[in-house]
Amino acid sequence: MISGIITGALLLLFIGGWIWMWRPERKAEFDAAAQLPLAEDGEVKS
Repeated sequence: MISGIITGALLLLFIGGWIWMWRPERKAEFDAAAQLPLAEDGEVKS
């Protein structure tokens, strides 16, 4: 019984995180983070 509740709660957390991550408002932040490995030292834009 407890394991089913924990599994359900984790599933809801996963779905909530997935929805939060794919919101259009987050796109600029994730695009900037994706460019970090390609930036030269001291060239990071916020």
